[in-house]
Amino acid sequence: MRLTVFWQRMADHFGAAYADSFARDHVMSGLGGRTVHEALDAGWSAKEVWRVVCSTMDVPYDRR
Repeated sequence: MRLTVFWQRMADHFGAAYADSFARDHVMSGLGGRTVHEALDAGWSAKEVWRVVCSTMDVPYDRR
């Protein structure tokens, strides 16, 4: 998954204004106690991060 696709999915699910705030502030155990930005900076793939976001935030299956 390309980062552009990842960020578009984040914006589609959380809204454009909240997606970045969520990605900077919400620490998830599935990301090893990291935020989305920290996980991406640490080398996690966008696909892996999106899977964790989906499972943590109960993103509907049709949006995954």
